[in-house]
Amino acid sequence: MSSPAPASQPTPLQPLLVDTDRAEALKIESIDLPSLTLSQRQLCDLELLMNGGFTPLKGFMTEAEYRSVIEDMRLADGSLWPIPVTLDIPDQLAAKLAPGERIALRDNEGFMLAVLAVESLFKPDPRHEARRVYGTESARHPGVAHLLRERHETLVGGVVDGIQLPTHYDYEELRHTPSELRGLLAKLGWRRVMAFHTSRRCIACSAISPSKPPSRPTHTSCCIRWSGSPSRVT
Repeated sequence: MSSPAPASQPTPLQPLLVDTDRAEALKIESIDLPSLTLSQRQLCDLELLMNGGFTPLKGFMTEAEYRSVIEDMRLADGSLWPIPVTLDIPDQLAAKLAPGERIALRDNEGFMLAVLAVESLFKPDPRHEARRVYGTESARHPGVAHLLRERHETLVGGVVDGIQLPTHYDYEELRHTPSELRGLLAKLGWRRVMAFHTSRRCIACSAISPSKPPSRPTHTSCCIRWSGSPSRVT
């Protein structure tokens, strides 16, 4: 039996959290900034930007970055990126903004988590995005339903300065930042890892088993991650 090929080195994480002094300065500045209260979906995207989960992104995508991902599934540096990471805003807020201005991003309790420097404001075609990203315009697909029924028309893109990560009070022992998860995998001695990602709340073992055989010939460990609240395996 041939030995497994050496595992490639992971891409260095690029979290967007600023240092303490910069964070304090941003908090003072935010008093005079327009604010956006983030939805749960937007909050998840912001958290992944700030903790490095969306490395190498520096913030929410500008129009140029969005177009590149939609048409070519690539970032400007050539990195593969299949789905755009965007921030939609209400018309009332969009009318007050222009490139060069800044927005305070807050959770639903009013805590400021980050500041976004506006670089571009644009109105993409949601149906074109649905076709390019999901391969359908049917609202039966949850991603398409969000684009057509829930997302505001205007998107804003720009660099994010992260101040603090969102606070979670549930499943604290199961929530890992990318850095923490890498440390855990290293502690377990896992050198090659295949990720299995799902948003289902309840997963049958039969749904997991197809991911196991491909990992065995390559001596790869399988890491199962859930989006949203942690689920259970049956």
